[in-house]
Amino acid sequence: MAPPASAPKAKGGETLNRNEKSADIRHRNIVAAIGVADSVRTSLGPKGMDKMIQDGKGGTIITNDGATILKQMSVVHPTAKMLVELSKAQDIEAGDGTTSVVVLAGSLLNVCQTLLDKGIHPQVISEAFLASAAKAKEILKGMAKKVDLADRDSLIDNAATSLSSKVVAQSSDMLAPLAVDAVMKVYDPARPGEVDLNDIRVVKKGGATVEDTELVDGLVFVNQRVAKGASGPTRVENAKVGLIQFCLSPPKTNLENNIEIRDYQAMDRLLREERQLMIKMVKQIQKTGCNVLLVQKSILRDALSDLALDLLAKAKIMVIKDIERDDIEFISRALLCEPVSSLELFSAEKLGSCGVVREEEAGGGEGEDEGPAVGPGAERSSRRSTHAKLPGPPDAVSPPSLDTLKSPPAVSDCQSLHAGLLMSPLLNHPVFPED
Repeated sequence: MAPPASAPKAKGGETLNRNEKSADIRHRNIVAAIGVADSVRTSLGPKGMDKMIQDGKGGTIITNDGATILKQMSVVHPTAKMLVELSKAQDIEAGDGTTSVVVLAGSLLNVCQTLLDKGIHPQVISEAFLASAAKAKEILKGMAKKVDLADRDSLIDNAATSLSSKVVAQSSDMLAPLAVDAVMKVYDPARPGEVDLNDIRVVKKGGATVEDTELVDGLVFVNQRVAKGASGPTRVENAKVGLIQFCLSPPKTNLENNIEIRDYQAMDRLLREERQLMIKMVKQIQKTGCNVLLVQKSILRDALSDLALDLLAKAKIMVIKDIERDDIEFISRALLCEPVSSLELFSAEKLGSCGVVREEEAGGGEGEDEGPAVGPGAERSSRRSTHAKLPGPPDAVSPPSLDTLKSPPAVSDCQSLHAGLLMSPLLNHPVFPED
């Protein structure tokens, strides 16, 4: 009878070990979540402190936005990652409260640990949370007030509330109307409730103060310049904009071959052929009606030759070069133009349109950056874009106002959000005139 008596004891020991292991895993998960919540707890509220974060590339970010802080953290634990995703979801849905949801989740899990220590089953705790969530949702719906998008003052108050806990709270009277006006310029009443935050374009430039922020109606290029080597146009009205991804330079051999020129006649013949080829390319571009050409940045040093720039200038075509690859999709949506990868595919149907393209300097200092601005869309444009110029600290530091101004709760119900490009007005940059 000894062997049968020892079997239940072994089985009971295995059950005990499993229970201890489950409890230990739950405890570790709760501790990891509480650790993430504690890391952002001190940045909560109007008296919350800003965090200075240094990334792997040496850049420095100063912010008290929970989603930004957690996004910069290298979180490995699965439960801690869930809190990071929770903060991202809150940022997408409401645009504010990214710190609050993490701190609240950490506090609830801390209470759960107390209940688990008292022997309450996890399933009972989960059911209690579901019942509490349903009741809280019911109470919040009863307290909520519907926001009328035509009531600008109410929208500004909501936006100012989201800025109240940020370092730019003292400038909320100026930033809140700017954020609301930027959204209402592109709001589409036919598609309410849809906001794509990827349509928000934010670029920061160091220089002035937050009070110098201004809203620009149009698409602004900050780091790109109009090619002036051939004295081409710097202002074009009723522009037809083409976006190309191919080189405007003489063709090169596929292999590393050398061409030997033994006399001046052969050199002249080669230069004439190259010139005729470039003239043919420019005429084909001009034939489509294009008068503003955006050229994608290439790894080739001579992707846009001086001869091509000279011929384009004589054809009265403005050239804006070094367009970043990451900006192609955004520009295509804003101007309703299609990027073209070869000259044979370049046609009038691929062009976008806008009212004015001009270059404008701001600040008046020497050696400052400048770039072109694309004006309001003409007949083809069904998607508008607005840009605010937001100055801030040097490029190595991220202004804490960017994340809040990007998506305030006052505009969370708006749909076609296409506002962006925040930059310093003290730097030379082209802007885009109002209608």
